[in-house]
Amino acid sequence: MESVSALVAVHARVVVALPVQGPLVAELTRRGAQVEICETPVLRKSMLSLRGFGRLIRSSVAGARAGSRLIRRERPGLIYANTVTVPLWSLLSKLHRVPLIVHVHEGEASASPLLRFALAFPLLSANALIVNSQFSVGVLSQSFKSLGRRARVIYNAVPGPVSIAPVRDALQSPIRLTYIGRLSPRKGVDVAVEALALLARRGIVAELDLIGDVYPGYEWYERQLREQIAANGLEGRVRFNGFQPSIWASVGDGDIVVVPSRGDEPFGNTAVEGILAGRPIIVSNTSGLIEAAAGYSSARMVRPNDPQAVASAVQELVAEWSNITTVIESNQELAHSRHSADSYQKQIVELVDLLVGVDQPSPALR
Repeated sequence: MESVSALVAVHARVVVALPVQGPLVAELTRRGAQVEICETPVLRKSMLSLRGFGRLIRSSVAGARAGSRLIRRERPGLIYANTVTVPLWSLLSKLHRVPLIVHVHEGEASASPLLRFALAFPLLSANALIVNSQFSVGVLSQSFKSLGRRARVIYNAVPGPVSIAPVRDALQSPIRLTYIGRLSPRKGVDVAVEALALLARRGIVAELDLIGDVYPGYEWYERQLREQIAANGLEGRVRFNGFQPSIWASVGDGDIVVVPSRGDEPFGNTAVEGILAGRPIIVSNTSGLIEAAAGYSSARMVRPNDPQAVASAVQELVAEWSNITTVIESNQELAHSRHSADSYQKQIVELVDLLVGVDQPSPALR
């Protein structure tokens, strides 16, 4: 959305191709984009099976037809592919001789070499690569060193809150923890729940707010979380708040943001959001989260998949609370300077201008 705003601001016409209707449509339209629903295959792990591969072939054929129709109609000056999991746009850009930017938001270092190769190979045809972290650049370089040399790191624009409740001057029970993100095993939500149980056994009363929901097909994980909560006697101390269009009110009700991912994270927007909200953060010491949390004195890094480490980090922050409150404002300012929308948009426009210019009448197709 920030990329759309950047291009619209310099009078480019932006057409956004989405595979299905969803909550992005209204916001993209509000920002000045034209939205088109265009069938597009998305690479998922479920497609690695024989049946899944068959579905991928069928959807690729249909997607190629739909995408080609859209390109012929709009005659874009640029295609901006916003993920490596939709490689069809790389092929279509070549077939229709349209310059291509691919914006890489993924960094699956733990994936198999074959899968990393398959995701990276279509990027060789891109005229320019934007990557959201040095960690993700490193993952690309494992498959093709040339991609790492060509990649330009532009950190995500992470908008902060207009206003938020100040952090508590003195902590009183219960200590309020906040988790932001989808509910999935790789995000380590169960690690945060187990840490809450450990704190209770150590005599520290704490609560946990979960801001996010499961993807379709992962309902079993939410059931597992609820069973874990019941088994540890944490009913009433863990709240499922579901997906929130704006997270800031919920974050403002908490004291500490936890990001307990056990899987690779290409970057770590939620860690930055915690800092922007004026809250100390506890993050897994892994992948792009290291980069996202670097330089913030109110951040604590812990071993991934380690509830004991998360619980101990909570205790450490509580013990140092008077010092933590004195560095919150400077940490917020640093996060704003790194992740402002203005800085991000300026870099996007500069790169697009190098390729095609942004004052031509043809649209940038995303």
